[in-house]
Amino acid sequence: MGATKQHDIVIVGAGPGGYVAAIRGAQLGFDVAVVEKEPALGGTCVRVGCIPSKAMLESSFLYAEARERFAEHGVVAEKVRLDLEAMQARRAKVVKQNTDGLAFLFKKNKITRYQGTGRLNGERQVTVEGPEIDDGSVDLVAEHVVLATGSVVATLPGVELDDEVVVSSTEALTWEQVPESLVVIGAGYIGLELGSVWARLGAKVTVLEYLDRILPGMDGETAKEALKVFRRQGIDFRLGARVEGVDVSGKGAKRRAKVRVADGDPVEAERVLVAVGRKPATAGLGLEEAGVALDERGRVKVDERFRTSAGGVYAIGDLVPGPMLAHKAEEDGVALMEMLAGQPAGVHYDLVPGVVYTEPEIATVGKTEEELNDEGVPYRKGVFPFMANGRARALGHTEGRVKILAHQDTDRILGVHVIGPRAGDLVAEAVAAMTFGASSEDVARTVHAHPTLAEVVKEAALAVDGRALHI
Repeated sequence: MGATKQHDIVIVGAGPGGYVAAIRGAQLGFDVAVVEKEPALGGTCVRVGCIPSKAMLESSFLYAEARERFAEHGVVAEKVRLDLEAMQARRAKVVKQNTDGLAFLFKKNKITRYQGTGRLNGERQVTVEGPEIDDGSVDLVAEHVVLATGSVVATLPGVELDDEVVVSSTEALTWEQVPESLVVIGAGYIGLELGSVWARLGAKVTVLEYLDRILPGMDGETAKEALKVFRRQGIDFRLGARVEGVDVSGKGAKRRAKVRVADGDPVEAERVLVAVGRKPATAGLGLEEAGVALDERGRVKVDERFRTSAGGVYAIGDLVPGPMLAHKAEEDGVALMEMLAGQPAGVHYDLVPGVVYTEPEIATVGKTEEELNDEGVPYRKGVFPFMANGRARALGHTEGRVKILAHQDTDRILGVHVIGPRAGDLVAEAVAAMTFGASSEDVARTVHAHPTLAEVVKEAALAVDGRALHI
């Protein structure tokens, strides 16, 4: 029988929600312990998601630029070739730098780490099991137990992952050879990002999407423009395509997949990436035994203070309702720790930005035009293209635009949607402005340095009132 140890707070899961909560809890004076089954800290995001995908996106972008665009700048790079092994080594190095950094932060903040699988064993108690635990298991008792196990890949009926031909994003980040052809099932953030990576590196990429549009939930006009851009980049799209199954045939290097599509021709490819979303990682947590209730979508039910139906047990991040984004999980974790410390805290869930790290990037925050129309909210729209921006011309990346939606009567900014270079960075200004209730006039009268891409945001704000200057 394992030992019993006491902490103020025990957090199950060391992804963005869990590790940020742990650090903030330690800063507030709590004795914090974190349970994580993987040797490296950081969860899906740092180890096999956000960070490695951005490393591959950046490397593949530079490869494509060297092949296709450097000559425009007077940089002649002859016989440019791909060294995928070196590219993958860099990806692994970037991941290790981040996971090592988290290990240092845990040590710096005196956070106790248990490597093993955590399971609720009644209220305010977690049993941890694993080969790295003395005697094989340990019971952790705490005043507060926080569930932060994140999410896992969702699949489709008739589509079985085999980790080789039919894969999730995890495997698609580590291929040692560029597939000749790739089918991506799902035109959301993950599918478009990884589809872009392998298309740049030479794969023939076909994206199958069940809906009649890409980027479900994003501003429709922005999504339409993105679709045109991706098609110009050579990615093929089949919209309104309901995948019925995937058949794999052949052996060894000759294995191939045939994706069956309802009311349409099948699509054959060397590899298939399933990117239809994610679902809460609740399996094996002992939720039912502990009395933790789930909703109809398998998410943990919580109140406004992240409390579950079990006493002393909380849940954050991808386990609970809201966008499944790393930064949302981080904000959940910080808010919860501050609440437990008796401080006022909360998260602006209506202002969680979303970013697609393709080229050009796509970023959004707040309401879409579709939502405003459905809700009957009167608004004005200001749009400004990157084509009319001096810095974008200097960069040689002029596709896209900024769109600002402001209330017709109060001028308060209701939504901002960006497609263009560095959109993920530019949207931060919009999030800050909207957090403090800014109007489009406020942004329009804010001095922006010249020449910068941020001037496109200012010009879009001016355009709300019909007075953009440089178009």
